Amino acid sequence: MTGNIATIGYGLAALGPGIGLGMLVAGTQEATARQPEVAGPLRINMFIGMALVEALGLIGLAAGFVFN
Repeated sequence: MTGNIATIGYGLAALGPGIGLGMLVAGTQEATARQPEVAGPLRINMFIGMALVEALGLIGLAAGFVFN
């Protein structure tokens, strides 16, 4: 077998942020549907959370290159 195990590791590292983003957006949509008047503050918090979750994916990508 040829290749590097880091590619599989990055695939697994990308799975977590993907699930996290789905849960984050779903929760925001549900909260907006329940209380439409707080949609603005919820959207701001969602974008901050998305940035933090995406940072996990980038750390997984960088780790694949660093530990190669």
